[in-house]
Amino acid sequence: MPPTTPYAGKFSSCAPYSNNNNHPQPHSPYRSNTAPKPTKENVCNGAYSSSENPYDIPQPHSSYRSSSVSSMTAKEHHYNSSCAVSENPYSPQPHSPRQHSTSCPGRAYRHTSSSSGSEQSSRNNSVVAKGRRYGHGVTASYGEMCYHDNSLVSASLEALIQHLVPTVDYYPDRSYVFTFLLSSRLFLHPYELMTRVCHLCVEQQRSGDALLDKIRFREVAPKLVQLLTEWTETFPYDFRDERMMRCLKDMTHHVARGDEYSWRAMQQMTQRLIKRLSALGQYEEAVTALNAVALERPASLKSKQASGQRSDVMSVCDDPFVLAQQLTHIELDRLSFIGPEEFIQTFAMKDPLENHKGFFRKRKTSNLEAYVNWFNRLSYLVATEICMPVKKKHRAKIIEFFIDVAQECFNIGNFNSLMAIITGMNMSPVARLRKTWNKVNTDKFEILEHQMDPSSNFSNYRTALRGATQRSETAHSSQEKIVIPFFSLLIKDIYFLNEGCASRLTNGHINFEKLWELAKQVSEFLVWRQVVCPFDRDRRILQYLVTTPVFSEDELHLASYESEGPENNMEKDSRRSLRSSLLHRENRS
Repeated sequence: MPPTTPYAGKFSSCAPYSNNNNHPQPHSPYRSNTAPKPTKENVCNGAYSSSENPYDIPQPHSSYRSSSVSSMTAKEHHYNSSCAVSENPYSPQPHSPRQHSTSCPGRAYRHTSSSSGSEQSSRNNSVVAKGRRYGHGVTASYGEMCYHDNSLVSASLEALIQHLVPTVDYYPDRSYVFTFLLSSRLFLHPYELMTRVCHLCVEQQRSGDALLDKIRFREVAPKLVQLLTEWTETFPYDFRDERMMRCLKDMTHHVARGDEYSWRAMQQMTQRLIKRLSALGQYEEAVTALNAVALERPASLKSKQASGQRSDVMSVCDDPFVLAQQLTHIELDRLSFIGPEEFIQTFAMKDPLENHKGFFRKRKTSNLEAYVNWFNRLSYLVATEICMPVKKKHRAKIIEFFIDVAQECFNIGNFNSLMAIITGMNMSPVARLRKTWNKVNTDKFEILEHQMDPSSNFSNYRTALRGATQRSETAHSSQEKIVIPFFSLLIKDIYFLNEGCASRLTNGHINFEKLWELAKQVSEFLVWRQVVCPFDRDRRILQYLVTTPVFSEDELHLASYESEGPENNMEKDSRRSLRSSLLHRENRS
């Protein structure tokens, strides 16, 4: 039997479905045994009122089974800086000028021989900090960089770029590197940033003496290689741009002239990068091929009996836990190929060179979109499986089976599949099957709906997600490490954070507090996507889940009407219209 989780341990695991027709009433993972059973009409209130919910998303409309959706407003984001970088190498910590003996913010304006007179004057004056006390904290300015309680809060773009450049005795904090590389694309293209960083790193070592320049560059080369290694390993998809690869190649030749050890490190780094990009290309080709197979239409709806003879999910797998495991495989596989920068690219400025060959020929958020499409496919697959059977008893059995699968997804920590299943079961063609639902024990389904209720800013789901995250941090087994968030909500959180906070302040500085918050949310995702699925793969089940054809929305409605006839004139008109339109579509094809 699968182990239960600390945050969902009150749900018992499901036996193979052949012995699972009569469900005992489950306990809610977050309600005491004496608490009343939640219903859709009586759910507990969360921390926010409905009017304060910025993240509620409309669920598929159903007049029979629905949850209230609240309005959207801005959300306050609070950043907890107590977590050490060692706990999460990508977690953005407030960057302090005192973290490094040589990392005073004024170093961002170091004098170089290539600087103009005005720049030299500005940089020489910048080392004098100006501080003021506000309330409980101290705000200090170092040139064009502003700190509050030793945390970087704003700076000019030039200062931030300079702050990223390593020197012989300085290397930027890892959290700063991740944060700026992630969000700098809001202000300039990664190619521009890489070009400027490499140029500054080289120019700062120039003294006019060729031999001295070579010695100085040899000393800084290992740190430049370290910076580029962090870039290629954390944001490898940036290097699908041919200009980025050319810049990397140029730096490899430059490093080779001064330091053989660093040159070898650059060679190894490039090999790992090419391997990663090759794996990405293979993954995208595989997803495209699978989608092409899945686009084949199901059996003709002209004959309900004929379409009912098609194999269903329970003929492929009748164990809810095994199916939940295979869904988790698909989720983690697809999560692993989403680049962190794709979250930012969704609202980054359109590049003026959009038609540039290579990188720009590919969609910058293609893997993120493919994952969202998987959520939609799973929802439609659930609805198709329910609407397809001819007999009411069989439809009810499949509904109860998917309820058990959803429960197992919850216990595993797979919230994305859980929400996709709930969404599919709440789609109007499924929800209107009154006679079918009357044969279903919905106790567990109501509890699961309650856990994913969008009201109060998804407060119940967020509580469960925090529990899963805490379990993952103290995990004693690979299964306990699994955390798969409800992905559409994660995207909306990041979107509203970006829309609710200005990227630039009135003085033209970049709002780095916002960048810290964006990096904090994305860094959590990076930790979750690194988990390797511990379950055995069942290729037959996986193949069925990703390739079996599913009904379109119109086909679902028509299948629903053929399962249980129209109840009013509106539904009768709808069925007549759908039959006509689908018949016309089949004749054209």
